[in-house]
Amino acid sequence: MASSINYHCLAYAALEVCNPLDMPTVDAAVARTGLRPGARALDIGTGNGAIAVRLAEAFGLEVTAVELDPAMADIARGRIAASAAANRIRLRQTSSGAVLADIAPLDLIVATGTTDPVGDGQLEPAAILAALAGHLKPGGWLLWGDLIWTAEPPVPVRQIFELTNRFTTHEGTHEAARAAGLEVVSAGISPQAAMDHYIGTADREARAWLAEHPDAPEAAAVRAAADRVKITFEFGNDFVDFSLYLLRKPLI
Repeated sequence: MASSINYHCLAYAALEVCNPLDMPTVDAAVARTGLRPGARALDIGTGNGAIAVRLAEAFGLEVTAVELDPAMADIARGRIAASAAANRIRLRQTSSGAVLADIAPLDLIVATGTTDPVGDGQLEPAAILAALAGHLKPGGWLLWGDLIWTAEPPVPVRQIFELTNRFTTHEGTHEAARAAGLEVVSAGISPQAAMDHYIGTADREARAWLAEHPDAPEAAAVRAAADRVKITFEFGNDFVDFSLYLLRKPLI
């Protein structure tokens, strides 16, 4: 286990993908890009490293994975080291902004459920998509995934969900992509079963760790985070879904 425990590292160590999303869905989206082995990809907020590893192993991409959280970076580092494609993955434990500032234009950027994906505190989807588009080669791809509003939520629900990111609707994401000069190639909303698995697994892992380590220094913070996430989704489940978008920057 990572050297510093928090709610997310407990949850994400047990999940294949750190979102209400499965790997076959990621595979299908990446396959649509037609990228050849050796193409350059950036996985922002790599979490447990699973998507970065998949991009290198299944598609032969040269991957830079960025993760700011030291506990999560430890998990990603272990998965990358165990991969047969470890030589094609570079993990950078830093902010996304630091990486974007010195990286050449990319063939693919992956940002799924990422907090502060451009590293400047920007919260609005339209501004984030525009900033990421600026780091793509002409003809490059952005695999963007995030929560979306499916109905207008009560003000307290919106405030809790948007403490770290701003969300829009499915249609609003299309509009934001077009405003950023990106073409929406595919878009899909995760089934409720994916959301249930994501939230259920995260909560189960956190509660199991708390039962085994009730007096650990991190226990209070883990319990508070687990309670907050559980309550947030219990009240917000009727108003949110998770959606994955494959976006393309035009050649001209």
